[in-house]
Amino acid sequence: MSKLARLRSGKAPRVLDLFAGCGGLSLGFHSAGFEIVGAVEHDPDAARSHGLNFHPGKDAHAKAIDITETGPDELARTLELGETSQAVDIIIGGPPCQAFARVGRPKLREVDAHPEAFRRDPRARLYQEYLHYVEAFKPVAVLMENVPDVLNHGGQNLAEEICEVLEDKGYIAGYTLLNASYYGVPQMRERMFLMAYRRDAVDQIVFPKPTHWVQLPSGYEGSRAVALKFLKKDGLLEDAFDYIAPPEAKPDLSPAVTARQALGDLPRIDARKEMAEGRLKRGARRFDQLIPYGHASKLSDYANTMRSWPGFEAGNALSDHVIRFLPRDYPLFARLEPGDQYPQAFAQAKVMFEEALQKLAAQSKPLKEGSAAYEALRKSIVPPYDPGKFPNKWRKMWADAPARTLMAHLGKDSYSHIHYDHAQARTISVREAARLQSFPDGFAFSGTMNPAFRQIGNAVPPLMAKAIATQMAATLMQESQESDYGHYKAAGALQASA
Repeated sequence: MSKLARLRSGKAPRVLDLFAGCGGLSLGFHSAGFEIVGAVEHDPDAARSHGLNFHPGKDAHAKAIDITETGPDELARTLELGETSQAVDIIIGGPPCQAFARVGRPKLREVDAHPEAFRRDPRARLYQEYLHYVEAFKPVAVLMENVPDVLNHGGQNLAEEICEVLEDKGYIAGYTLLNASYYGVPQMRERMFLMAYRRDAVDQIVFPKPTHWVQLPSGYEGSRAVALKFLKKDGLLEDAFDYIAPPEAKPDLSPAVTARQALGDLPRIDARKEMAEGRLKRGARRFDQLIPYGHASKLSDYANTMRSWPGFEAGNALSDHVIRFLPRDYPLFARLEPGDQYPQAFAQAKVMFEEALQKLAAQSKPLKEGSAAYEALRKSIVPPYDPGKFPNKWRKMWADAPARTLMAHLGKDSYSHIHYDHAQARTISVREAARLQSFPDGFAFSGTMNPAFRQIGNAVPPLMAKAIATQMAATLMQESQESDYGHYKAAGALQASA
């Protein structure tokens, strides 16, 4: 039975997730009725997270895999997928964009045509391995995700070049830029998405229509405008035959989900109070302590979705609602206004330092400028970074707007997302970061706080992925009906996003 015949008989599409991380794309496809048969991820914590959530109790699915050392046939044997060429219907994921840096169009074709070429140009190796998996597993469809910069990476339109290689392999392909806030995610996250289908399966590329709308903040151009500006400037857009303009989000759609709607029902963490009472201390933040939800007078639709996502319910308590220990900065966070960034924080910290000096002087304990005590006090209040060099290092969220993009840098600090609530005066917790990415409350992250933050920041928002998966299912169904092959009925594939 061919893959197309199998799908059109009603079988759920089998998905392999490459560069899977903890599984944001996987969760979206799983929730749209697809079967996640395996994943490739080199980070041990992320690999354990993926296995824990999608293949609990199966050790082979929770082990880190280096795609440069594990070929398709070996993966198929390890995960017991059967014959490689028949094991997978769809491949999703996306190699890191650094793998493509300065690898021109002729070089990409050389790498694809000659398997050993990557040894002469290691920058292309992850790309070559991705294509190797596509060649071996022969999926009906492919989805790739990456940052908008791939549309002009050193003067190259890498998305266009990837489409050309896939088209040489018998696929039709297209790419666009989508913003997560237009698909029910409480985050203004802009990413490039590339779809490809076998020509005998589909004859057009369709991206999902937005379900939500938001007026982006004043001065916020968005990476979409920047990326397209570069394309036009360098003449890349005229040559971008596979570029598809993104579906338009209009004001008559549902309002975008806000940070307050996403986080407002979660248990409060009063950082200053907990620190004073000794409940918040320095040290690793582990997920071994349950925090009850507590009472919420009314749940937003989004919060209810995060609590009740089928198969990923958290029960009555959370285990990862933990924050960083930042004793110097909690009082400063309380003084910041929504939208304030590091320059405003630095200026406010200097005011607080002057207030502290005046208080000591009033107590007849003046400090001499430049003294050890003076410098120690300053260090305890004022952050050390130059505001001219780090203008975007900090940001206090707006309550009534989607959050800005979460980055993998959350694994090092979370100052980019300071909680909007002045009283709580802290950066967001691991669970709050997960909520802003649209991970349901029952989705588990392996490791301690820092690895969990990194996994979340690296992920594709599951609701964004679900919208794309649903559209891909609808595209396959439409082609099926038009070609009189029957009906495509992947469970839940055509349901609206939760």
